[in-house]
Amino acid sequence: MAFRFIIIALFLNVSISFSQAQDSLVAQSNHLKDSVPLQNIHVKDSLIDKTSITLDSLSVSMDSLSIKNLKDLEIATKYDEKWYEELYSSTLFDTIYKTVTELDFEPIDYPELSTDTLKARLKRLDARTPFNVAYNPSLENVIKSYLKNRRKHLQKLITLSAFYFPMFETELDKHNIPLEIKYLAIVESALKPRAKSRVGATGLWQFMFSTGRMYGLDVSSYVDERSDPVMSTEAAAKYLSKLYEIFGDWDLALAAYNSGPGNVTKAIRRSGGYENYWNIRHNLPRETAGYLPAFLANMYIFEYAKEHGFVVNSKPEFAYFETDTIRVKQMITLDQVSEVTGTPIEELQFLNPSYKLDIIPYLEEEDYVLRLPINVIGQFVTNEEKIYAFAKAEFDKREKPLPQFTKASDRVRYRVKSGDYLGKISRTYGVRVSDIKRWNGLRSNNLKIGQRLTIYPRKPYVAPQNSKKASAVSSQGSMYTVRRGDSLWSISQKFPGVSVQNIKDWNGISGSSLKPGMKLKISRG
Repeated sequence: MAFRFIIIALFLNVSISFSQAQDSLVAQSNHLKDSVPLQNIHVKDSLIDKTSITLDSLSVSMDSLSIKNLKDLEIATKYDEKWYEELYSSTLFDTIYKTVTELDFEPIDYPELSTDTLKARLKRLDARTPFNVAYNPSLENVIKSYLKNRRKHLQKLITLSAFYFPMFETELDKHNIPLEIKYLAIVESALKPRAKSRVGATGLWQFMFSTGRMYGLDVSSYVDERSDPVMSTEAAAKYLSKLYEIFGDWDLALAAYNSGPGNVTKAIRRSGGYENYWNIRHNLPRETAGYLPAFLANMYIFEYAKEHGFVVNSKPEFAYFETDTIRVKQMITLDQVSEVTGTPIEELQFLNPSYKLDIIPYLEEEDYVLRLPINVIGQFVTNEEKIYAFAKAEFDKREKPLPQFTKASDRVRYRVKSGDYLGKISRTYGVRVSDIKRWNGLRSNNLKIGQRLTIYPRKPYVAPQNSKKASAVSSQGSMYTVRRGDSLWSISQKFPGVSVQNIKDWNGISGSSLKPGMKLKISRG
């Protein structure tokens, strides 16, 4: 994928004066205000900030690194956080998986969609797609069941699809695959890049480990390329092309994608030689028997979303074409990128889901990339030497160069307080929402005040106990005195489970500038 190697070098004229840079950025921010979603706008007014931060023996000028964010309304920030949680940590996968495996095809009373209207629409769909979308009562029941019982989930998926579908269509078109295959990712993963099935299939397209490796998807301690949206879509297109080459029928190719070619050929044998999906469906595994109906039902609903009252945004919350990639030149963490660019960590995790530990490794023989919003990427490219120096200095401060994690014995028992929600708690302890849910057997994001949660805080670094560091922390252990050379990131690393955002929230800090002698509250609730 050639575009993975493209580095968009915006603002490369390093001789630009500070006054010119300021004028340019003001103009850019005014333009972006009308064309870019609110959460993607980061006004880079810190180019004229002359403050320098010393990292050990390395002095890194932060005048063109840090983002001095404009002060925002606290209530609006909380709303944004909850929306990030909704958008980026979706639990729809469990819901989708359950509906496919438990599909019963029972008649549904849904007078808003008449049988005649459905037949006419399916006929139009059938005429423009290679899939067999002819009307049958089972398909009608599935469509009506979804429309009646799953409207809220479908609206979320329609909103989220605005980011993923343009990416899918680009890759599918390259491999001459029907563009309607994009709806398969709805059934497979509910558009959740980190989705994992009960048998270990992972990613938007639900690759098993062995199949993923066959189609070039690498899995290591740091990276799971099955969760990379672009790479996994390319692999899925290649795999589906091979299955279509074998069966010569897209319905059967989809069934084979779900259950394996062997199960499809067995179903053909057991049905007496029929090759139509609907004729062999009763001989397929239960999950696969509901697979194609679920695919066709989602195709119909997405194609006729407006007719059924769903909101189809002309401008998505996050547009794929408003992002681009940079090939990393050394190891760097998403937290460090967030620190120097001001991009919310949830946004970076959403754009870079294949990095299992939120760490982008560097290997000469590999091409690991960082995906960023287009209005941030120029700043990163212009200042990448300083950014990498900053990241290296932070890694050098650690007791060990690679992340170390807590053992099971280092668990925390957390009592839910008023105003808590899973996203907030996950950031407090540096873990993922999905981890908290798995550790506590939670099936939804709902919490009750007083509820006890078991949490295993992530510890990417174990702080060495020395007198210099001890003197910086008060006897209460809840206040930190800023020293020369400190940054929010370096301070957060001294307290396991504490993030940059935690420190900002606890101390009412809107930007990232610190002054020696400043007192910071460090409290993990």
